[in-house]
Amino acid sequence: MTVSVLVVLIVGLLISVPIALAMLLSTIMPGLIDPHFAANIQFVLRSIIGGADSTPILAVPLFMLSGVIMARGGISEKLFNVFAFLFGKLKAGLPCTVIITCLFYGAISGSGPATCAAVGTMAIPVLLKMGYDKTFCGALCGTAGGLGVIIPPSIPFIIYGLATGASIGNLFIAGIIPGFIIAFCLMGYAVFYCTKHGEDKDKINEMVDDLRRKGFGRVLLDSFWALLTPVIILGGIYSGVVTPTEAACISVFYSIIVALFIYRTIRLKDLWGLMQEAIKSYAPLCLMLALATVLGRVLTLLQVPMQLSNFITSTVSSKIAFLILLDIILLIMGMFMDCAPAIMILAPMLLPVSKAMGIDEIHLGIVMVVNLAIGFITPPFGVNLFVASKLIDEPVMKLGKKVIPFIGWFVVALLVITFVPALSLALL
Repeated sequence: MTVSVLVVLIVGLLISVPIALAMLLSTIMPGLIDPHFAANIQFVLRSIIGGADSTPILAVPLFMLSGVIMARGGISEKLFNVFAFLFGKLKAGLPCTVIITCLFYGAISGSGPATCAAVGTMAIPVLLKMGYDKTFCGALCGTAGGLGVIIPPSIPFIIYGLATGASIGNLFIAGIIPGFIIAFCLMGYAVFYCTKHGEDKDKINEMVDDLRRKGFGRVLLDSFWALLTPVIILGGIYSGVVTPTEAACISVFYSIIVALFIYRTIRLKDLWGLMQEAIKSYAPLCLMLALATVLGRVLTLLQVPMQLSNFITSTVSSKIAFLILLDIILLIMGMFMDCAPAIMILAPMLLPVSKAMGIDEIHLGIVMVVNLAIGFITPPFGVNLFVASKLIDEPVMKLGKKVIPFIGWFVVALLVITFVPALSLALL
């Protein structure tokens, strides 16, 4: 029965069956083969409802709604202006500004595609006006958008915590240093690229001078409420005042107040449409999360995690070899499967193995999310590639070629994060 579950799931994904349907078919397969199996259809239906009936899972749609409101409210532009004021005249200053903006915007949205869309929609026209290559701009925003799932509050961290029971607050804290490491690696490549291909410094200096004529105080004041967003969200979680779910709720109300009454970039009548947009984004994810929960229970009943643990421990003799194998598996998985279902399916199976190897569950979560974040920009199915390709109106595969060096630097950061666990655990 174990083989039938895995075959149905893998074949379904390979022939482009919707992920939710592939998981549903593989989940009910053991019950169809053996009517006496504990996970019959009634068990599956009850577990689907139970999988969605969770208080911590409410943080996911709430952070998504907050991100939608902030994106429509022009928050990314406010952040961009502050960092362009500070770094715009440096070598690769504007591309680095985009990366830093994605880093901070990720602390608002918690989503890779949302970060790519919000920052890219605003930043790409500016970069093109400054004379940067179109595909470079798309690759830059697509790759930097991946920071949205690493810097807290990260939706994949919430999902990993739900799947494994790990502390979501600790995962958020552990994601800070890896997020900055990845950002520095990407900025390093941006500097190399701009050094090799050159920049139109006259246009860039003119734009930055226009911004600086306003004065730093005015630019900072205009961006103050946007910069305060991650402070409120993360400060509340880290101080223990609120749970991640409560912080997500606060972020929604804060984003509404800022966008509606302070920046006045949305109107009261826009809120219903923004809520509908968030629901359309979350509904498929909610179904996948519920089905992934059930699939995990079915695999547990089939003793797949134990079998996988025994297989890996018998074939891999060291922690380093296991981490290398883990990175390879997750990088390949990230090319074809969305981050959320991949975590829900793999995390419960990999956790016992990693513990047997002496790997901390928080470090495992960081490694999984960083690997799958690379999948956002890896051809042929990287979600951020499709988002960025629409922003620059270029084919996905053309953009995919340009993104390869960015992926290389992302992988360098991944290897550092994987083999130096202290970087992830230093703040705990």
